[in-house]
Amino acid sequence: MQAKETKLQDILEGTKQYVIPLFQRTYSWTKQEWEILWADLMELCETENPRTHFIGSIVSMPTISVPEGVAKFLLIDGQQRLTTIFILLTLIRNKARESQRQDLAEEINNTLLVNPYKKDGDYFKLMPTQYDREAYTNLVYGKSCEGESQITQAYTFFEKKLKQLSIEHDRLKKILTSYFSVVSIVLDTDDNPYLVFESLNAKGRPLTQADLIRNYFFMRIHINSQDEVYTRYWQPMQTALKESLTEYIRHFLMRDGNIIKQNDVYYSLKEKVSSNNAIDYLKELNKYSVYYEKLLNPENEHQPELQKYLWRLNRIEVTTAYPLLLSIYGIYDEKRLCKDDFLEILQTLENYLIRRFVCKVPSNQLNKIFPTVCVLLSTTYQNNIVKGLKELLQSRGYPKDIEFFNRFKEAKFYGAGDRQLKTKLILETFEESFAHKEVLSFDCLTIEHVMPQTLSEWWKTHLGENWEETHELYLHTIGNLTLTGYNSELSNDDYPTKQLKYIDSHLELNKYFTTHLSWSSSEIELRSEELANSALKIWSYFGEKSSTISDTKQVTGKTPVSLIILGQQFDVSSWRDVLELTFNTIADLESDKFLIIAQSYPYYLGLDKNKFRAVRQLQNGYFIEVNLSAQSIQKICSQAIDTADLTTNDWIVNVK
Repeated sequence: MQAKETKLQDILEGTKQYVIPLFQRTYSWTKQEWEILWADLMELCETENPRTHFIGSIVSMPTISVPEGVAKFLLIDGQQRLTTIFILLTLIRNKARESQRQDLAEEINNTLLVNPYKKDGDYFKLMPTQYDREAYTNLVYGKSCEGESQITQAYTFFEKKLKQLSIEHDRLKKILTSYFSVVSIVLDTDDNPYLVFESLNAKGRPLTQADLIRNYFFMRIHINSQDEVYTRYWQPMQTALKESLTEYIRHFLMRDGNIIKQNDVYYSLKEKVSSNNAIDYLKELNKYSVYYEKLLNPENEHQPELQKYLWRLNRIEVTTAYPLLLSIYGIYDEKRLCKDDFLEILQTLENYLIRRFVCKVPSNQLNKIFPTVCVLLSTTYQNNIVKGLKELLQSRGYPKDIEFFNRFKEAKFYGAGDRQLKTKLILETFEESFAHKEVLSFDCLTIEHVMPQTLSEWWKTHLGENWEETHELYLHTIGNLTLTGYNSELSNDDYPTKQLKYIDSHLELNKYFTTHLSWSSSEIELRSEELANSALKIWSYFGEKSSTISDTKQVTGKTPVSLIILGQQFDVSSWRDVLELTFNTIADLESDKFLIIAQSYPYYLGLDKNKFRAVRQLQNGYFIEVNLSAQSIQKICSQAIDTADLTTNDWIVNVK
């Protein structure tokens, strides 16, 4: 067996072919794996001097080639990632052809994709299983990308991603082939590939990066000291953090400002540890692991106020800030930071993350923001960490009052994933702001829709002629949400019945409903605005200046003149144009998100033209209702870009 680390270009070039054996599964990577690979590729493309990025191992075994001339290798392991690389290369080749870069296209084709002087099956450098073969060969031949094959779906996914960028094709090809590395393991011809495959995919637990790191440490510690060092420093970390140990080491390493991918933890640590410093480094690693355990399990923090805000931060998923929090904990433990300042830092982080959550600021930059802030605090702002943190975060995607206020009123707070967890925390915070004398327990409370998710005939009559529009636009907004312990009992009861329950509630949040005899769009809008004003006070802007709410643009009575979406500007003459362009863009770039929107808003979107009063047909065949007010169009577009994971910076309407 031969094993070596190598660049992708080295294993692709030359007259050869990788054959996926029949006992391998078909190509099965999905959007989850594609997103990770694409994110890695984009990060390297955007880095001026990128470092080599390890993507895994490729296990192959030479096999007899008939006729001779093409060196063939059975691909025992690594099929999924290598197939994806070939799909990406066909896409870059095709886009190079479209850009009249025939030289680049031919280079990719003839050196990386095919064996240009071979015929029939030997022509392809990758030969998938029979199930995937037709879809893959069609891609290589440059035929139209159609069908349900997962290979075709992968190509379409990356093509849509590439549409949103302006990266040179040369750069993409270079990063992919010269900076992505693998461990190439070539087996001997007398090894049984079936047995090798079974051992690679056995149910036994594979080595983690933490296991590799442990072995690396103790190979550099004298044998006479190993037992003591293991018992004192390594074993307590391993016992306390268990499966989180690798992630802890990654966050520990990121305190110096480096961005470390999950697959690169072992290699990054190797650069810092030698025989001369192994024990001292392990002591430091052990020391900070105690802080990390408190981050994961705040009940281990003995100060009640700190414990409370650590719990709150965990509920809004603050793992990207762990490198920063590890450093802060170290400073606090060394008595260089008082408890009140530590508490203010935790509150500042919550403020920053809540505002970004409400305003849908993408979270994928946080893993770069916090390590950078960590370094600056320890150098430039070491004498005033609290002030420094606020100054640094203010210039790093921190929404101002105008955006926070508007999005708080318009956003859909109730939805899939962790959105409900964060929304419940926000509602609990409103309740706590009433300063109860008794400690409240929110454990048994759930989020309640005042106007219910399923409308009875009473509700349809109560909401009036446009009940469908009101229901779709206002159902999940903050003004229609509260907390209750009677969610199942209330269900879709009429408002007077619900009101009686709210009046009897011990929650101050529900006393609001005692003075409102009806509940429709105007009441929901009013409560949304009042809660938005409360949010401005609770998570107040911690920067030096913030725009006032009076600067907010109103859409009623305004005529749109242009729409800027994802950096592209379109001339428009009506709000209907804005609506159509917005949904065409979402359908083109995020077709799966478009389908979610269509299911959520059947009053506005559908394939049956006769359901609507006035329609325009979108490019994907769907019809969209356009007999709407400017305010309704603005609200549905705002909620749609939320669902598509766009931000207010991605969607701007200029009006006159």
